[in-house]
Amino acid sequence: MSSFSRAPQQWATFARVWYLLDGKMQPPGKLAAVASMKLQGLHKPIYHQLSDCGDHVVIMNTRHIAFSGNKWEQKVYSSHTGYPGGFRQVTAAELHQKDPVAIVKLAIYGMLPKNLHRRTMMQRLHLFPDENIPEDILKNLVEEIPQPRKVPKRLDEYTQEEVEAFPRIWSPLLCPGDLKIIGCSRLKIEERISQLKLLCDVFCNLQDRVRQLLHFSTHCTCRVLRRKGRGGRFLQKEFVIKNIA
Repeated sequence: MSSFSRAPQQWATFARVWYLLDGKMQPPGKLAAVASMKLQGLHKPIYHQLSDCGDHVVIMNTRHIAFSGNKWEQKVYSSHTGYPGGFRQVTAAELHQKDPVAIVKLAIYGMLPKNLHRRTMMQRLHLFPDENIPEDILKNLVEEIPQPRKVPKRLDEYTQEEVEAFPRIWSPLLCPGDLKIIGCSRLKIEERISQLKLLCDVFCNLQDRVRQLLHFSTHCTCRVLRRKGRGGRFLQKEFVIKNIA
């Protein structure tokens, strides 16, 4: 290789790439795992712990991140001012309402190595609460990182072709002659279908049967269900049999 091509090759090797990541409906932990890898440069073959070879990461739509379960109310962020009485605790919902980029920023900051390079890496992180990104940053973007979590679609977002192509569990137009199951005879299939029809009739008549029960008896059943021990189970069984009869 000639010496004239070594300089451009070295520039291309150590150049910093700008990545775009969409945080809509994404957990902050998943975003932090992807962003921290790009900020450190772990995806590059020239990575070293003492070298600063990370890239820029632009994350948009941080206002629309998602938490699983009840973490918006259960997850707590703590801080201390250093003065007496300066301890503060806020929930994830309160912090996100004050600053839409704070949760993602704290998640990424916690996943970076605890050394002097961490603040330098954080300077290459660009967070935006919505899709409004400045023009000087947009022109530097090279690649868009796929979202780490697949966003589920609502029912109204599916097309009619996708709905019709979705496999059905039970078809009302299905006849016993259309079933071809290995190891099952036609008589067994007809018997199972008759059992399913009988079960459907029982569920249809169950609503009328429940309405015949007394109002105070229903509340008594709920109280018995909450009891613990052998006696509670015995009273519940005896009460239910008396009402059905």
